Amino acid sequence: MDIRRRLLLSGGGALAVMAALGQWRAKAAQASGGDAGTAGASGAAEHFAIVHTDAEWRKLLTPAQYEVLRNAGTERPFTSPLNDEHRPGTFACAGCGTNLFASKTKFDSGTGWPSFYAPLQHAVVEHEDTSFGMVRTEVHCERCGGHLGHVFDDGPKPTGLRYCMNGIAMTFRHGTA
Repeated sequence: MDIRRRLLLSGGGALAVMAALGQWRAKAAQASGGDAGTAGASGAAEHFAIVHTDAEWRKLLTPAQYEVLRNAGTERPFTSPLNDEHRPGTFACAGCGTNLFASKTKFDSGTGWPSFYAPLQHAVVEHEDTSFGMVRTEVHCERCGGHLGHVFDDGPKPTGLRYCMNGIAMTFRHGTA
């Protein structure tokens, strides 16, 4: 077996394990009541102003929004129309409508997800995420606890941060920046 085939097979195996762990995390979060007002996927016990039951969230959100916002899923890169949104406006939480990011803080990170260098004041909360054997900072909506994405320290000035958000977790309001 040549080295390329081994790498392909081992990479596929790693992806399968990561997918299985993601499903386990989501089920564990639901079993612990994570959708009843706590940041269940992150494991952080925190109460939010907007609380719905799991059934209510399922009615309010599309299946894709539910997977990201309530189960800490991740949309495929380069699939969100918001990645190419460049008009003046505000990006808001798809779960509760809370304004999250001003369009003037958006930049093209080349990652395939909408990226910002700063959230609006009091819009998000951050938690340590140790899933998949790495340490990252997970970003949630401050009002409903919906999972938005992660923040990294490789962004542009003035903050040096890159808030890498799932577009499916947000909506866009033109002209409200």
